[in-house]
Amino acid sequence: MKNKFKLKKGDEVIVLAGKDKGKTGKIIKMLPDKMKAIVSEINKVKKNTKPDNNQPGGIIDKEMPLHISNIAYYDPVLKKGVKIAYKINKDKKIRINKNSGKEI
Repeated sequence: MKNKFKLKKGDEVIVLAGKDKGKTGKIIKMLPDKMKAIVSEINKVKKNTKPDNNQPGGIIDKEMPLHISNIAYYDPVLKKGVKIAYKINKDKKIRINKNSGKEI
């Protein structure tokens, strides 16, 4: 069974736990089978790469996946992480902010 999440690619999120706690970024890629997400400029590590036909070798910065439980949707008005709920509106399912009730 495929896992389903209320967060989507392109959402602005805040990190709740780990070395980058409190930082915000956009979701680049969702990994539903591992229950993880890759967030831009968050959880960066240095990786040594060998030279290849397409690219030179060296040390590169790479974003590593974060577990879904450690990130939350970021509300720029409240400046904190909020929960997301679904609301059915005229045969259309929309995401809403649980604190304010506004559409996302």
